[in-house]
Amino acid sequence: MFEIRVHWRGGQGVVTAAEMLSVAAFLKGRHAQAFPSFGSERTGAPVIAFCRVDDHEIRLREPIAEPDCLIVQDPTLFRVADVFAGLKPTGWLIVNTNHDFATLGIAEQANRLPPGHAVAVPASEIAKRHIGRPLANAALLGAFAALTGLLQFDGVKKAIEEAFPGRIGEINVAAAQEAYAWVLAAKETAGAPAATL
Repeated sequence: MFEIRVHWRGGQGVVTAAEMLSVAAFLKGRHAQAFPSFGSERTGAPVIAFCRVDDHEIRLREPIAEPDCLIVQDPTLFRVADVFAGLKPTGWLIVNTNHDFATLGIAEQANRLPPGHAVAVPASEIAKRHIGRPLANAALLGAFAALTGLLQFDGVKKAIEEAFPGRIGEINVAAAQEAYAWVLAAKETAGAPAATL
């Protein structure tokens, strides 16, 4: 089983992002589940969502305490929450930022992961170019597929198109495609292997 914990702020699409991850996995023939965990449900408040992917039926329903992958939409969350809690030593890290890990103050944590398992990707900037707004959920889905290899881009594309039909889907797919290519280039430099269930 591969478990993903997504750290976001309210109003930025965390529920949709986790759902699209699970749909992309389902389209690949896997079992998947996604669900959010809300605190004070107001815009801007820290929000966590969870996604599990497996080749077998998933019976677990509790929050993910030891994720295989962290996706962090807002790097300011590192200052207000223990985002790294429980991350497996062989885990994966995707942070939406145009800064390096040292600037964010998380280089030590990122460097504990295997080479090529952590990436900072400017998903909000990519989204703004394609969508006109810094809504990074589709771009981060593309980044996840490229970094871990757990999903194929075709499944990502279909999941986005199901969530956002028509023109909105097209521009979100374009954002995901750019983030996917961006991370593949970074991954090639680092020599990262693909994730396995």
